Amino acid sequence: MPSPCGHRAAECCASICCISLPGISDIAATSSSSSRSDFVISAISALFPNTQFTNHESLPSFSDSFSTFAEAFPHYLETMPQADEIREAEYPHLSNHICLDYSGVGLFSHSQIRNLSSSASSPRFFTISYKSASLKFDAQNGEQEAGFESSVKKKIMAFLKISADDYFMVCTSNRTTAFSLVAETYPFQSNDRLLTVYDYESEAVTPMSECAQRRGAKVMSASFTWPSLGIHLARLKRMLGSRSKKKKRGLFVFPLMSRMTGTRYPNLLIKMAQERGWHVALDTCTLGPKDMDTMGMALLQPDFIICSFFKVFGLNPSGFAGLFIRKSSQEVLRSSVLDRSIGLVAIVPARSNSSHSGEEDMETRSFSGPLSSTQNAGTKYEEGEASEKRELPSEIVEEDQEADNLDQEAEIELRGLHHADSLGLPVIQIRLRCIINWLVIALMKLRHPDSSHGDCLVRIYGPNVRFDRGSAIAFNLFDWKGEKVEPSLVQKLADRSNISLNCGFLQNIWLSDHKHGQYRHGGLEKKGPGTGVLGRRRKKETGDLGIAVVSASLAFLVNFEDAYRFWAFVAKFLDADFVEKERWRYVALNQRSMEI
Repeated sequence: MPSPCGHRAAECCASICCISLPGISDIAATSSSSSRSDFVISAISALFPNTQFTNHESLPSFSDSFSTFAEAFPHYLETMPQADEIREAEYPHLSNHICLDYSGVGLFSHSQIRNLSSSASSPRFFTISYKSASLKFDAQNGEQEAGFESSVKKKIMAFLKISADDYFMVCTSNRTTAFSLVAETYPFQSNDRLLTVYDYESEAVTPMSECAQRRGAKVMSASFTWPSLGIHLARLKRMLGSRSKKKKRGLFVFPLMSRMTGTRYPNLLIKMAQERGWHVALDTCTLGPKDMDTMGMALLQPDFIICSFFKVFGLNPSGFAGLFIRKSSQEVLRSSVLDRSIGLVAIVPARSNSSHSGEEDMETRSFSGPLSSTQNAGTKYEEGEASEKRELPSEIVEEDQEADNLDQEAEIELRGLHHADSLGLPVIQIRLRCIINWLVIALMKLRHPDSSHGDCLVRIYGPNVRFDRGSAIAFNLFDWKGEKVEPSLVQKLADRSNISLNCGFLQNIWLSDHKHGQYRHGGLEKKGPGTGVLGRRRKKETGDLGIAVVSASLAFLVNFEDAYRFWAFVAKFLDADFVEKERWRYVALNQRSMEI
């Protein structure tokens, strides 16, 4: 059922849509610095000018907020008819649950899974089973196969615009195993360096670093300058070395965007690394479903590409990861005793007696688990990893002949990919650009009423309002005394309001000697137990220090209502007694104590 706020947004849209606007494709393609600057200036000046909110009850209504939003970002209105129609018809569960903890690519829609699970005929659905094969063997022989898995791979590669002439595709149980497989088979004995570019602790990259170090590699990490958390380019260039393709450097692992802060990184670094003799593993798991359309993959040609696929946005996050290996780079891979057991999987049709699996998905919430006295939702340091580990035992079965022979030629409809395709990159970019920048501005307008300096409730890490900022935001909340609210507590209370968030740990932060000295002692903190850091401590760098944060990621199905409801939730922390009230409300409802 469509939400009431959605109807009000449509009514507001009808009253505003008479404005004459340039085409969406023209705006999405804007590249001039003046146009980008105008976007930022107009957004800041149009939204809440000279206004601060010191009480959650003083926030403007949804209708008023949407009207102001539409005036500041009028191009959002052009995206509404098609995007809202898809969301209401195919993803009705999103009216009750705000999913800000997903990244990767969704394969199916909610309505499609429900229809499949209620069908008497064999559903065009899939499960995954473990393979006992080496990575190199599976890559070389997989493209010769036909049938169900081949059909799925072809659809995915066509959607991602990855050419089958250039790349093999293998499937792994999740993105962590994809990284581990590359680390286990890469020749670190001769190419003895691993260089990663992550401003946060990654549950997928950490095992890769540990494996590389165990196999004799020198493990290095890029640094990120404070406070923008952009890459310290001068230092990264020194680690990449001089230009020489003949020299075998090692493996450069590079994401195009931080999944925590939304900081975007220049893809020219891929070419820079290649020119200096590095193999490149491109991590695209944090990108939106159509972001690769503008990458020019035929020109960049990374040696490895890792993508993550989940079943349905906002429901069961289980799925699989795709590891793409460039055919001209396959010879670099080495056989390993361990790579047969790390997590290669096959995609097989679901058995007829497994048709209830779709209904099971209906009961599974987003990555954040429900808050209870016996279940601690906990701090999750990366979207999906904890849930993937929890869900896999029920999703992955050992290979057997029955599954292999079942309806191998069945077609599978990946409606989630179709929806992203039908919207297209320009529409998706416009929607997310408008929403994320509004959200940044709105959060910064929340200030404590009783603090002597009118301190902000929210502290944002990474980029603020920017035309090209990514659709993720890392932040912390601070009470009226200036003390940080624990990120895990914010996550738990958000979950109670049907808002799913992530927690993470920002790291590799570079602080200059003369700026922001207070963060050397007051803002940075030690990592928690079991989160050791690899490599040596370096001058001016924080080493094992960092910042535990809350993170919200906006996927292409997120709308303005989601952002407004999230803003309204955060504003509740302006009430000095909010956390205590929630604690007692929980006790009254459950007759149990709540651990905070």
